[in-house]
Amino acid sequence: MKEIVTFLFGLGFLFNASLFIPQAIRILRTKSAKGVSIITFLGFNLIQLNSILYGYYQKDLILAYGNLISFICCGVVTCLAIFYRYR
Repeated sequence: MKEIVTFLFGLGFLFNASLFIPQAIRILRTKSAKGVSIITFLGFNLIQLNSILYGYYQKDLILAYGNLISFICCGVVTCLAIFYRYR
C-alpha cells in the first residue's frame, strides 16, 4: 500500500506540472501575457522552490524532484509572461 501511495504522490507532481503547459502554449500562440498574473506565478515559483529545498533537506527525493518539475514548468510560464508583458 505504501508503494501505491508513493507512486500516486509522485504522479500528482507530474499532473501539477502539466497544468502549467496550456498556459505557456496560450502565451506563445497569442504572443501576449494579457490576463496572466505574474505575481501569482512568481508566488507559485517561490512556494515550489521552498518545497524543493524542504524535500532536499528532508531527503525526500520525490518531493524535491516533483517540485523541481513543477518549478521548471511554472518558471517557463513566468518568464514568458514577463517577456511578453514588457516587450
